[in-house]
Amino acid sequence: MNAVMIGAGNVATNMARALVKAGINVPQVYSHTLVHAAELAQAIGATATDRLADIAGNADIYIISVKDDAIGEVVAAIPDNGKLWVHTSGSVPMTVFAGLRKHYGVFYPMQSFSKQIPTDFAEVPFFIEANEEETAQTVERLAGRLSHRTFRASSEQRRRLHIAAVFACNFANHMWTLANDVLDEAGLPFDVMLPLISTTVEKLKLLSPAESQTGPAMRRDTRVMQSHIDMLDREKQQIYRILSNDIIRRHEPDKL
Repeated sequence: MNAVMIGAGNVATNMARALVKAGINVPQVYSHTLVHAAELAQAIGATATDRLADIAGNADIYIISVKDDAIGEVVAAIPDNGKLWVHTSGSVPMTVFAGLRKHYGVFYPMQSFSKQIPTDFAEVPFFIEANEEETAQTVERLAGRLSHRTFRASSEQRRRLHIAAVFACNFANHMWTLANDVLDEAGLPFDVMLPLISTTVEKLKLLSPAESQTGPAMRRDTRVMQSHIDMLDREKQQIYRILSNDIIRRHEPDKL
């Protein structure tokens, strides 16, 4: 199987490397910034282009892994060649291909990616959708080359999945950023938090998030909560109050 990678960002970089490792040929990489395409192409032994018109027409599958807002533009700019086209977005519906491609689908790996840190795809869940059963099976087989965990999910399911991922990953990471700010003010390194973070995540393998909730809001320890609030700037005070109140509401609604 030959797969053209359209994109050279965090997702595309990790996916292209994983595809090559799995024995899938990636002969070409596109990016609107040629230097980015060239960097990825060099790493996987492919050719690079920054021109959509120069994308090869003889690949088996075309994987669009660009910013969500650009997916429709890419699809519209390239004529259909009758091959399989997929995108890797969690929030863009499959209908972005409708009327413009004969065979199409979604190939969404739910993970946080960085170019600098290679990802082991074996446990990364892939969420798959396609416009026809035969295409779905092809996309499923491709996902199976990379991961042990593949699921079929509709566009609406993926949208909700993406929202959940924002809460679980992006917002959680921002909380760690705020924690880092507090530690900086105290002259302490962020890595003192790592054992606590690791334990919190490990508990989720045995307990639901609600069951594993701890902390002063869970205990209704108002004195500790107020002392924390008094030490924070206004923006962090608002965030602290909102989150604490929501913990109280969820675990004992009549005490909010």
